Amino acid sequence: MRQYTKDPDAVAALSPEEYRVTQQSGTERPGTGKLLENKDPGIYVDIVSGEPLFASSDKYESGCGWPSFTKPIEPAHVAEIEDRTLGMIRTEVRSTHGDSHLGHVFPDGPRDRGGLRYCINSASLRFVHRDDMEAEGYGDYLNQVEDIA
Repeated sequence: MRQYTKDPDAVAALSPEEYRVTQQSGTERPGTGKLLENKDPGIYVDIVSGEPLFASSDKYESGCGWPSFTKPIEPAHVAEIEDRTLGMIRTEVRSTHGDSHLGHVFPDGPRDRGGLRYCINSASLRFVHRDDMEAEGYGDYLNQVEDIA
């Protein structure tokens, strides 16, 4: 089984925005993320550790301005932490092994798909197209990726 860890070389290669989001718990401006409009089949992995986080088949258009997913592809790779910043109580989500700030999870997702909305910063993710998943070591997740229209 593949081991995922926070890769110092990957951290050093982050853009200033990716660093601010993943390492300093920042948030990208709504509507600006590079993966917001992505509709290709594949998986989204932590930009720092490579751990699989979300599948394209669980992505949906929530209208919030950030990529939204109904559930993690591998729940053990997404840690949920109480966040009391900004005068409210929210649930922050971080990658378990990379310890990257990903975004937040809210209970206002599609009811027929579990009711959760994982609101995730594009800057914390790297997209791996279905055609490249096997070569990049993510072949075990191919059965969880469907064509989406």
